[in-house]
Amino acid sequence: MADIFHEVDEEVRREQLAKLWKRYGNLIIAACFLIVAGVGAWRGYEYWQAKKAGQAGAQFEQAVILAEAGKHQEADAAFAKIAATGTAGYRVLARLRQAADLAETDRNAAVKAYDALAADNGVGPVIQDLAAVRAGLLLVDTDSYAEIRARLEPLTGPDRTFRYTATELLALSAWKNGDLTAAKKWTDILMSDPGTPEAMRGRAQILSELIAANGKG
Repeated sequence: MADIFHEVDEEVRREQLAKLWKRYGNLIIAACFLIVAGVGAWRGYEYWQAKKAGQAGAQFEQAVILAEAGKHQEADAAFAKIAATGTAGYRVLARLRQAADLAETDRNAAVKAYDALAADNGVGPVIQDLAAVRAGLLLVDTDSYAEIRARLEPLTGPDRTFRYTATELLALSAWKNGDLTAAKKWTDILMSDPGTPEAMRGRAQILSELIAANGKG
């Protein structure tokens, strides 16, 4: 008797499944097709991205070769092309490298390029700070301490990646512009911070001694 009930139960389930398939079969097939198509499209996108990254990498390497060969105009054009058409990572690298290459021939253009990166929230805070520090490095010998301070003091906070370099440039700028009080302030910060790199700490110590000797004079 139990077998009869079991067979009836199986038959009912088959009928229910048949009804569900009749009603939703096309939708199920369409959903499966979309899943397969979606996976295929994603794989295709990954392949396209990898191919594009490879092309950008080759273009970037060629641009670097041009720059190192002293062909700055050609290198600038090559970096500009990558910055406009390359993958996201290579676009940022190209802009940084283009600015560095411009520094060899046109300091003002290089500063402008670095400033553009420093103001671009899309590249992220680390790259922004790096660009700001590099611009400051180009200007430390010519700009006033007030101008360098406006550029770099915001980068000296404890959470900023290049705080030590920014602090050293501020000390150097203050020293060059005759502001011994400010120069001492920044060198003291470097020497008292246990995280200051040893080479930088040594330079800060030398500058501190020069400040002290100049103050006595």
